[in-house]
Amino acid sequence: MAGRMLAIGECMVELMQADGGLMRKSFAGDTFNTAYYARQYLPADWSVDYFSAVGRDTISDEMLAFMAGHGIGTEHVGRIEGRSPGLYMIHLKDGERSFSYWRSASAAKLLARDGDRLRAAIEASDLVVFSGITLAILPPEDVDTLLAELRRAKAAGKRVVFDPNIRMRLWDDAARMRAVVTEGARAASLVMPSLDDETTHFGDATADDTIARYRGLGVEGVVVKDGARGATLAFGGTRSHVPSAEVKAIVDTTSAGDSFNGAFLARLATGATPEDAARFAAAVAAAVIQHHGALVAKDKLPEG
Repeated sequence: MAGRMLAIGECMVELMQADGGLMRKSFAGDTFNTAYYARQYLPADWSVDYFSAVGRDTISDEMLAFMAGHGIGTEHVGRIEGRSPGLYMIHLKDGERSFSYWRSASAAKLLARDGDRLRAAIEASDLVVFSGITLAILPPEDVDTLLAELRRAKAAGKRVVFDPNIRMRLWDDAARMRAVVTEGARAASLVMPSLDDETTHFGDATADDTIARYRGLGVEGVVVKDGARGATLAFGGTRSHVPSAEVKAIVDTTSAGDSFNGAFLARLATGATPEDAARFAAAVAAAVIQHHGALVAKDKLPEG
C-alpha cells in the first residue's frame, strides 16, 4: 500500500576523518538520517520527503542534489537568502563519537516560519517524523507552530513519530527542554527515546519508567532504545523486549539510533509487527556502527 513519509528537521554538512589527516564531506542530521534509512527499506510506491530550509549558496545546492540523489524528495525544503546549512565535525575515540558544531547561520532554524507551507506538507503525508533537535533549533514561536500542526496530524489519524534525541548544548535551559520535549511527546503517536537520555534528563531508572511517563502523555506506542541492551517496546497492552544484534567491532556509533528508527518505521509502515520491525532495525543499526559516518551505503546493510 502506497504512502508518504515526511521527516522534519535539520540536515547539516558532515566532516569526518579520512586517511592522511584529510576530511571527507557528506551531509547528515538526525531526522535526515532516519529518512535515508527508511528510504532504503520502504517499497518504491512510498515517497520519502524532507521538510527543512537551506540557503541559496553552492553548498545548499550540493545538499539538495545529495538528497535527491538518494531518493529523498526536496520540494518541501525552503530556500532562504543569506542563510546556509550548519556544519559539524565527527571526532572518534575507540568507536565513540563526539562533535564540533557550526550552525549559528543555519537556514533550518527558520524551517517552521511559514505555517501554511508546513501545514500543506504535513497534510500530504501519512507518516511524519521529528525530533528533539528539530524542536531545539527553532525559536519558541516556531516551536508552537510546529507542535500545533503535529497535534492536528495526530488527531487526524496520521502516525506522528518523535525521537526526543536530547542534545543539551542546543537548549538554554534544562527546565524548558523538559517542558518542550514533553509537549513534543504529547503531539506524537509513537515516541522512540534513548534510555540514556531519559535517565540523564528525566531521572528514569528503567525503560518501564520511560514507557509509563510517555504513555501517561497519551502516546500510543513507545520504543525505548538501550544500546547493546536492546529495545523495550510498548504497543497497546503488549510490552516486549528485543535484544541488540551482534557487532563484531564498533567503528563509529554515529547514526546508530537514527538508522534503527528508519529501518523500524519502514518495516512497521509495511505491515511488520513492532517486534519484527525492532529485530530488523537492530540488525541495521549493528551494521551501521561497523562503518564510518552517518549514512552507510545500501550494499553494506542487511538486505530488506
